Amino acid sequence: MNRHQLFITTKLWNDDQGYEETLRAFDKSLKTLGLDYLDLYLIHWPVTGKFKYSWRAMEHLYQQGKVRAIGVSNFNPHHIETLLEDAKIRPAINQFELHPLLSQVPLRAYCAEQNIQVEGYSPLGTGKVLTNSSVNEIAKMHDKTAAQVILRWTVQHGIITIPRSINPEHVVSNANIFDFELSAYEMEQIDTLNEDKRNNSDPEDF
Repeated sequence: MNRHQLFITTKLWNDDQGYEETLRAFDKSLKTLGLDYLDLYLIHWPVTGKFKYSWRAMEHLYQQGKVRAIGVSNFNPHHIETLLEDAKIRPAINQFELHPLLSQVPLRAYCAEQNIQVEGYSPLGTGKVLTNSSVNEIAKMHDKTAAQVILRWTVQHGIITIPRSINPEHVVSNANIFDFELSAYEMEQIDTLNEDKRNNSDPEDF
């Protein structure tokens, strides 16, 4: 497969944050992956007192052409506002936990205002959402699985979604969501499932 057919993302881990530290971590990642550039590099968490220096290093890497896009992960609006005080380049992406039980509507709206693409991880949430009666009724109507319905919900909201699986059948199934469309009513039904329920760390308590 041609390298240009792949979109490769990696993250800057918390212990590697800081200006020089970020540059070293990036070089180590490139060497480990056997690449000469990355498509996307993300700050994994907003480490207080360090993420602005990390961002400055990432801007440098972007300007050198070593990475095609730079972004953040698990950043709330006030973290992004702090970053933008000195940033020369606006984050292309904000990646954060997002699923029907944690729909993150205010954060999604903020990112839209700032022209920052939303990327959601843990899109299937917990087993609770997969067994939800409304989701399964919608799935039955479309002859799809509950997981496919939830992934379709994210796509129709304009969210880049990242379902993880080591099961080849699940990988294929998760990609098979572009041959149907949820109605406005079905989208609203899933929207109402929000409980602000996290499965991962809260950036405010990190």
